[in-house]
Amino acid sequence: MEATSEAKLMSDSPLKGLRVLDFSRVVSGPFCTQLLADMGADVIKVEPPGGDDTRHFGPPFVEGVSTYFLSNNRGKRSLVLDLKNEEASMVVGDLVRWAEVVVVNYRPGVADRLGVSYSHCKILNSRLVYANISGFGLRGQRQYSHLPGYDLILQGMGGMPSLTGPVEAGPSKMAGSIADILAGLHAYGAITTALFSLSRTGKGEFLDISMYDGQLASLMYHATAWLNAGVKT
Repeated sequence: MEATSEAKLMSDSPLKGLRVLDFSRVVSGPFCTQLLADMGADVIKVEPPGGDDTRHFGPPFVEGVSTYFLSNNRGKRSLVLDLKNEEASMVVGDLVRWAEVVVVNYRPGVADRLGVSYSHCKILNSRLVYANISGFGLRGQRQYSHLPGYDLILQGMGGMPSLTGPVEAGPSKMAGSIADILAGLHAYGAITTALFSLSRTGKGEFLDISMYDGQLASLMYHATAWLNAGVKT
């Protein structure tokens, strides 16, 4: 008997069996880990008591669940864990040793306080591919690297709104959370690249993903035209 197309698709999933520990919330991190789940990864989403913020973003809700939450979290398993409780550290240790990939997008400094930073996790699992998504990157200029990242602010700083909307109206925000989404896509690409490197070298990686970098990169030929020819396109 032939397998159903859905079953065959799952059996052929390129990331089937990959173990992902998702400490992220709202959009950028969850969007990344959802892509990994779509490709077959086993994703455990760790949520605080009360759940990811987006569980409460609505209306609309479907059977009590926010459609906003559903848009970034399909295909995952979920675990409620209060990381502020010292007793959670044993569970975190087991999860980190189980995982091959860890994704976080806390405000800078929070992962350290909760005991789930790369320096903490690497001690438990030296082969980890660890992706940290933040507004400006953790290793950038200090006046920015400690700041939280919000989509609206990152869009404005990145310059994309100046290219959208009517000329007479001035800069216009893009309707979607494009700064978050691009950061999630870049994290997904970086993780899969790091996994390829891991298969060859046996070494884990720390990935510092900046939402701001993603916004600048998205300017593409608009940026090169201005920087190289002084022309606004």
